[in-house]
Amino acid sequence: MKFGGMVATKIDDWQIFKELEDLGYDSAWVPDSQMIWSDCYATLSLAAYHTSRIRLGTGVAIAGTRLAPVTAHSIASINKLAPGRSFLGIGTGHTAMRIMGQKPAGPTAFRDYLRVVRGLLDGEEVEYTHNGETHPIRFQDRELDCLNLDDRVPIYVGANGPKALAATGAYGDGRVSAGTEPVAVMQSNMEKVRRGAEQAGRTLPPDFHTSVLSYACVLKPGETLESDRVIEETGAPVVSSLHFWYEIMLQRGNDGFIQDSIRDEWENYKTHVDAMPQARRHQTLHTGHCAFLPEDERRFITPNMIRATLGLVGEPDEIKEQIAKMEAAGLKEILLLPPIKYARENFRDFARTVMADG
Repeated sequence: MKFGGMVATKIDDWQIFKELEDLGYDSAWVPDSQMIWSDCYATLSLAAYHTSRIRLGTGVAIAGTRLAPVTAHSIASINKLAPGRSFLGIGTGHTAMRIMGQKPAGPTAFRDYLRVVRGLLDGEEVEYTHNGETHPIRFQDRELDCLNLDDRVPIYVGANGPKALAATGAYGDGRVSAGTEPVAVMQSNMEKVRRGAEQAGRTLPPDFHTSVLSYACVLKPGETLESDRVIEETGAPVVSSLHFWYEIMLQRGNDGFIQDSIRDEWENYKTHVDAMPQARRHQTLHTGHCAFLPEDERRFITPNMIRATLGLVGEPDEIKEQIAKMEAAGLKEILLLPPIKYARENFRDFARTVMADG
């Protein structure tokens, strides 16, 4: 199993990527949420310059906020600084779009986006449509050596819905799951990726990368899921799941997907959101997204919520057993996203107590 670190993008704290490398993490992922964090590519350039081994990429870049040729050119620029260890994580845009009151990219547009980015990164000429006009485009003046297209940049697609999974099979080198999935769900989703590859006339390569965005907290002697430190280190990702589920409920028109074990917390959370000013609810709903726990949402961090979101929370042996099951089911990499205030301690604890014996 490989392990990656993801942090809220803060350009003047590029040093954390060197620290992840020194701790033995395999990859570092830089999120792309333009209304709350620093620019992902500017931050990646600093990380690339100051590291030598760790894989570096976006976690994940957002299709709806940049034109496909711009995304391809940006990661190809990073690939100049980190040749052979750059990757592009790309998704439709949950927080980055919704925090502006906009919807994520639709499945048809997203699939075409992947086609354009993959073709350009492969050095090909592709048909590109913008503002209703279609023209062939390619990276030009390659003799200037401004981009690195020689070392292949893998594309890891953030995909959970059926059409995004099919597009992953058609154009992706790997999949990123938004949240830990039960084994049966993970295997079912990978079958959708395989079918998508077959429909595109492609066979998934043996090294197709499967990863999951999760979180972790290694319990210390005497700690429980109700301990203050545990709540501080798990709170941000847990409430971010609530933020996401609320948006999904609005999209689907029902909340039947919510587990019975957390129905009380969920009903209380809906009441909490209903009290937000509607005109700016798209802003306040995502306060603290994966970076800190809003004080008025601390009450939602219960043992049931921690269990329901399937984070790697427990004593070292319990976490290792959970990881072994995920690996046996075909998962290749676990990406950890701790709250920004506790990131260094969280990464160190996990590396020393879980990764060290891996």
